[in-house]
Amino acid sequence: MSMCSSSSVSLSTKSWIVHSIVAGAAIAAAIGAGAYLGRYRKFRSRVVGIIPARYASSRFEGKPLVNILGKPMIQRTWERAKLASTLDHIVVATDDEKIAECCRGFGADVVMTSESCQNGTERCNEALQKLDKKYDVVVNIQGDEPLIEPEIIDGIVKALQAAPDAVFSTAVTALKPEDAFDPNRVKCVVDNRGYAIYFSRGLIPYNKTGKVNPQFPYMLHLGIQSYDSKFLKIYPELQPTPLQLEEDLEQLKVLENGYKMKVDHEAHGVDIPEDVEKIETLMRERSIS
Repeated sequence: MSMCSSSSVSLSTKSWIVHSIVAGAAIAAAIGAGAYLGRYRKFRSRVVGIIPARYASSRFEGKPLVNILGKPMIQRTWERAKLASTLDHIVVATDDEKIAECCRGFGADVVMTSESCQNGTERCNEALQKLDKKYDVVVNIQGDEPLIEPEIIDGIVKALQAAPDAVFSTAVTALKPEDAFDPNRVKCVVDNRGYAIYFSRGLIPYNKTGKVNPQFPYMLHLGIQSYDSKFLKIYPELQPTPLQLEEDLEQLKVLENGYKMKVDHEAHGVDIPEDVEKIETLMRERSIS
């Protein structure tokens, strides 16, 4: 076959190739985790889930306390997170007494953090320093994920445990075509080993037609992420970076400083008030009480 014939590869074939690369990376990570952890049982073994929650929000004030079928959203998220098998402990980190009181009411452990935290990562770091026990991995569980799958939490923890060269792991899912140009839906591209290359509020990759390619498997970044606890202590000391500031995406600071980030798998979040009805519909469909 002529080398030049590669230019005639169909879009559907390209889509299959990209899917195969991502799937292959996930399988390799799973195999690697078994081999690596089989030899080093204690590697990044102690895991804490932290749910950062703040009342103030430019897009949706009081979002953690919004009612989702009779329960505050933060409670829904906490209950789902407790089903994850990899978490040894779960706490809510907040700077708001209303949120703290609510969380204590349904049985969650709460760590009060300062109002000066710039983002969820910094809030997780402050909470980590205040915990009595030491942990190897910190999972940042967004409080606006009332339908988060426990398997996704377990997936990013295991991905980080399987990648000793990475300090950070996160999850992606398929991007819906209608969300392609929504700046609130953060997009992600990864390399053929499942490590993040870039995140953007714009559509990536962006083809020269300027239109969405319905056959390309675009990826939507999900808010959940996990960190090596040693790196989490370093993170607040890293200076803001140009790409981070331009896109207003904190994970870009990690990549710009040369750290590796492993990417895993899917969830449903609440970004704006209109998302609440969608979540309630999904919960009814899944018979989640």
